[in-house]
Amino acid sequence: MKFVSRIAFSLLAMAGICPAAEIRVAAAASLAEAVTEIAAAYKEETGTKTTPVFAGSNVLARQIVEGAPLDVFLSADAATMEKLARENLVKKPVPLLTNALVVVVPADSQAMPAAAADLAHLKRIAIGDPAAVPAGVYAKAWLTKLGLWEKLETRFVGSENVRAALAAVESGDADTAIVYRTDAAVSKKVKVAWSVPEGEAPPILYPVAVCSATKQTEEAERFIAFLRSAKASEIFKARGFGLKSE
Repeated sequence: MKFVSRIAFSLLAMAGICPAAEIRVAAAASLAEAVTEIAAAYKEETGTKTTPVFAGSNVLARQIVEGAPLDVFLSADAATMEKLARENLVKKPVPLLTNALVVVVPADSQAMPAAAADLAHLKRIAIGDPAAVPAGVYAKAWLTKLGLWEKLETRFVGSENVRAALAAVESGDADTAIVYRTDAAVSKKVKVAWSVPEGEAPPILYPVAVCSATKQTEEAERFIAFLRSAKASEIFKARGFGLKSE
């Protein structure tokens, strides 16, 4: 069988037909729906299979440090990307998307926080791990700026990524969660009680870069260019993301 496969491959090569390329894209958990949709559109347009790998940005960064075979990294924060860039593990990061924080509660909840101080009336607040997960880092910076972090600290339920924080509210394990606007939009089990005003929380930025260890630099760069195309921009905007170029 191996001999036959090699003959078939040689015949394809002689005919100028090469097997379709494949790239692996590490993307923050909050990008799951958008990147999955964009990967399908990219394959339809180019023939290249794109395999997304979703997790917290901190987890993906650790995988890159450990040598995981990844071609593109799309992080939910600039700090994580900049650390990899300093270590020469990614090439030329560029800003791509923006987002915003919201406070969500169960869809049938009567509790509707109308300001950050109202979180004190709720017992369990789910957030991404504030020591590592970008959404949690953003949430802690926001509440620290308002002088509320220490007052609320015992109420927080740390999660491995922002989608896990969302799931805690969906399952009833938390009364509320601080997540991205785009996460709230994908769930029918929660509702947005309050949106953090622009300028009150740190700017939320999603940069993208080619992983330095990739063996498919040109294809990775082509995919990043597609992420900035009209087609991909339409998908991102439909999912609630802002475009950095706007």
